[in-house]
Amino acid sequence: MFTGIVTDIGEILELEQRGDLRARIASSYPAAGIDIGASIACEGVCLTVVEKGPGAAGRDWFDVEISAESVSITNLASWKAGKKLNLERALKVGDELGGHIVSGHVDGVAEVVAMTPEGDSLRVTFRAPEALAKFIAQKGSVALNGTSLTVNEVSGCDFGVNFIPHTQKVTTWGGVALGDKINLEVDTMARYVARLREWD
Repeated sequence: MFTGIVTDIGEILELEQRGDLRARIASSYPAAGIDIGASIACEGVCLTVVEKGPGAAGRDWFDVEISAESVSITNLASWKAGKKLNLERALKVGDELGGHIVSGHVDGVAEVVAMTPEGDSLRVTFRAPEALAKFIAQKGSVALNGTSLTVNEVSGCDFGVNFIPHTQKVTTWGGVALGDKINLEVDTMARYVARLREWD
């Protein structure tokens, strides 16, 4: 489990198709502190560490394997060497829950359809797949590329999020652009509420 609070910006060093897709990611996480088999959320996708090693300039690396299923429902098909990634280590008992409970199981891909500066902040409008739009509510939580965010407004399949300068600085959201495809995980509570209503 994760909280949607990004703790590092990683960079893809290599991608290789070996049956499954394998990615090597540079990070400021010390390799010595990462267990083989550990879970790390990469752009919101929970991935398993299969190898690790020392790097240059204080940035070690870890390898993850990505199934065809994960590629098919996320934005991973567009990944390439040099791409920056939001990273988060798995939640430990006693850690501060600063965002909301995030599983790392992406539900689908949203698209950036509008961007409007508001003071020092940036208002971004996303378009969710129709099947997921019902789970997104005003003032509710969503995870976008692994970042826990609050929804400001909803209109049909579109919803808006405000990015403060701090969020833009410590995540990959400082480089967001129109047309970007974004990993979307809806709030787990919303899914359960919707499921319970089906039985009413």
